[in-house]
Amino acid sequence: MSKTITNGRLVSLDALRGFVMFWIMSGEHIIHALAKAAPIPVFVWMSSQLHHTEWEGITFYDMIFPIFLFVAGVSMPYSFEKKMSIAGVNTPMELPAKEKKKIYLSMLKRTCILIFLGFIVNGLLRFDGYDQTRFASVLGRIGLAWFFAGIIYLNFNLKKQIIWFIGILVGYYLAMKLIPVPDFGAGVLTKEGSLEGYIDRMFLPGRLHSKVYDPEGLFSTIPAVATALLGMFLGTFLKIKANHFSTNKKILIMVASAIVLIGIGLIWNYDFPINKHLWSSSFVCFVGGCSILFFTFFYLIIDVLGFHKWAFPLILIGSNSILIYMASEGLVNFGHTADFVFGGLIKFSPLVWQPVFITLSVTLIQLVLLYFLYKKKWFLKV
Repeated sequence: MSKTITNGRLVSLDALRGFVMFWIMSGEHIIHALAKAAPIPVFVWMSSQLHHTEWEGITFYDMIFPIFLFVAGVSMPYSFEKKMSIAGVNTPMELPAKEKKKIYLSMLKRTCILIFLGFIVNGLLRFDGYDQTRFASVLGRIGLAWFFAGIIYLNFNLKKQIIWFIGILVGYYLAMKLIPVPDFGAGVLTKEGSLEGYIDRMFLPGRLHSKVYDPEGLFSTIPAVATALLGMFLGTFLKIKANHFSTNKKILIMVASAIVLIGIGLIWNYDFPINKHLWSSSFVCFVGGCSILFFTFFYLIIDVLGFHKWAFPLILIGSNSILIYMASEGLVNFGHTADFVFGGLIKFSPLVWQPVFITLSVTLIQLVLLYFLYKKKWFLKV
């Protein structure tokens, strides 16, 4: 039987969330420093995977954001389980209208908070002026994609949810390929010529992240809903009772579905390239398959086999992921604190290794903070 932590979430879910967030908060800097201090092939390759692709293609770093959104989708069926139990219903569609209204308001509140926190991360409080404020954000996209996936989850059965998923990906593909952009025409998938970039320039207020488009822009948020839906499908599948599917069969089905999605993504890539910036339909399928494989690994090791102590640092990160993300994005100067505590000792180490020890000390300070918050049960819940 799967182990769960006190709030009902799978341990593997928080561990996976912590794993992907680790690379953002400081893990990437450790690997980059290691690749310079000891440029052996494995470190050099890992360092190359911790950069976003310039445009088309895929690296591990491109997967971090969609995996995080995927995990949010997985948790959705669990978050609604208690409400369904109280109402005495078996599916979200059966919830009374009054209860659904409460859920809608709660979801809307969560989305608005995430959008606002995204503004904060983007520097809203610097008051640089409307034209210099970036309104699109990672947190905003998570909030919006999770919200619309939740609306679909609450109002449609599984068959229709799958139709929504397919419709979103195919519809986005057709729009990007067939709707002409002034001065460029139809099907131009460049930064300037894509429909996504054109819509951002026309309708997204403030400053665009990349001048002619925004990787968290308006139109590309639509296929991000499909990423959240994929996670939701997995969460729904995991909740199926053991008398329908044994644990081993569940794992086999998850691996098989991941392989199918990766295959679809690779085939679709020939006509609609895998592109994180555009959040292309092939990108959704390919990274969705990879997300399932990552989750299956954590689920097997932690929840099925019971080896979970090793993942405790990841759980510390995953249980306060939004807080550490915001802090790491510039709200807290962990480097200054780490230098104050460990800087004197680090100076005695070889010069070439000092950047490695500096980045490790930052990670240690972050984990100490997260441990303190965890023990106090202080979590930034949105």
